[in-house]
Amino acid sequence: MIKRSFLGLIKPRLQYDMLDGSTTAPEQIPASSVIVLFLPNMKRKNMPPVLKTGDAVKKGQQLFSCQGTNEEFVVSPASGTISSIEPFIGGFGKTYDKISIDVSQDQTVDANVDNLKKAPSLSTLQKVLANIPGNLPVDAMANTDITINTIVVNCAEADLQVTTSQLIVKSKIEDIKEGVKVIKKATNVPNVSLAVPEHLQSAVASIGLNIKKVSLDYPSADPKLLMKDAFGTVVTAGKNCEDHGTLFISAEAVANVGNAYKTGNLPVQKMVTVINKDGSKKMVSALIGTPVKDVLSFLKIKVNENDRIIFGGPMKGTAIFSFDQPVMCDTDGIIIQDKDDIPEISDYPCINCGECVRICPANVPVNLLIRFLEAGQYENAQIMYDLDSCIECGLCSYVCVSKMPVYQYITLAKHELAQIRTAEANNA
Repeated sequence: MIKRSFLGLIKPRLQYDMLDGSTTAPEQIPASSVIVLFLPNMKRKNMPPVLKTGDAVKKGQQLFSCQGTNEEFVVSPASGTISSIEPFIGGFGKTYDKISIDVSQDQTVDANVDNLKKAPSLSTLQKVLANIPGNLPVDAMANTDITINTIVVNCAEADLQVTTSQLIVKSKIEDIKEGVKVIKKATNVPNVSLAVPEHLQSAVASIGLNIKKVSLDYPSADPKLLMKDAFGTVVTAGKNCEDHGTLFISAEAVANVGNAYKTGNLPVQKMVTVINKDGSKKMVSALIGTPVKDVLSFLKIKVNENDRIIFGGPMKGTAIFSFDQPVMCDTDGIIIQDKDDIPEISDYPCINCGECVRICPANVPVNLLIRFLEAGQYENAQIMYDLDSCIECGLCSYVCVSKMPVYQYITLAKHELAQIRTAEANNA
């Protein structure tokens, strides 16, 4: 739902989609014969790779990028044989090993998965459940430089049009309840709350936790805004919620943690909202690693030349350029846009209308910030015009009269600044 103002006197109002009263099970995408995993390899440098073509892998096995380090790995969602390993360059130049696995008919489970039958531990969450659907934040859990005092189970959506989290809440409430118990035992974090859209509060009442209401107005479900609105804590510019002692975990991740310990099995099926060109939606469940071409083929969605496929939502999603792009642990939505409906992007300069300033939930002077970002003056933008306060909601791009890719300028600037800080730290 979108409410626009006249002459910009009132902020435009966008609202998250509400799932209707039904809890119809998602359509199951048939298992692909070949799955694809992206293994980060930024830290490999000159170290020899561990994996090679022809290697057999087991379901639940940790696949490491290089010898002598435990820092970069993915957990295989299925057993099979590695058929190819190719270099892959992702967003902002991040490098990966693109691992293709021919899936076996008979699934062999790695011994690590047996730890799910033991008492909950942080080690098991890190090693076995690192890549479960919902993107469990294991790095933050393992970070000894921060102290987490509160965990928030986020039952709201990260972006518009997507309804994945809502279906999880409606259909897996018992798993969420069990997952909360497991995570509390494994992390020893005393306080757990639920951030819940106002129309779903009755659905989670049986869990018996403190409930924080989330407005349907976008981007109210953003963790930094929830910290301010629901917990009364303003996240310092350049910091994140964990730096203030609060860790947000998606409802899907919590539900899968609960299901894993309840059944002793590794969760590998990702729920995804698929939005077709005409705006119609299908909820599907797909094995992590399933190429998007197999999802679209099953749903009989035809993609033509110059159409666009977006992973995520319309505000913060990322366009992909390969049909081999797999469903990953954080793929909540897949949007297919017809070439004639793709929003226009222009190199027309800022006209200083002020719409971006009026709509910004963090009160960033975007009209001034963008001038420095266009010129590549990222450090000046950070110091003078509050770049670090941006929560990356995408509203500035949405209202831009000049059709400037403001959101992309901002994310690029933050990436470049992070690279500069990393280089300085390595040279210190």
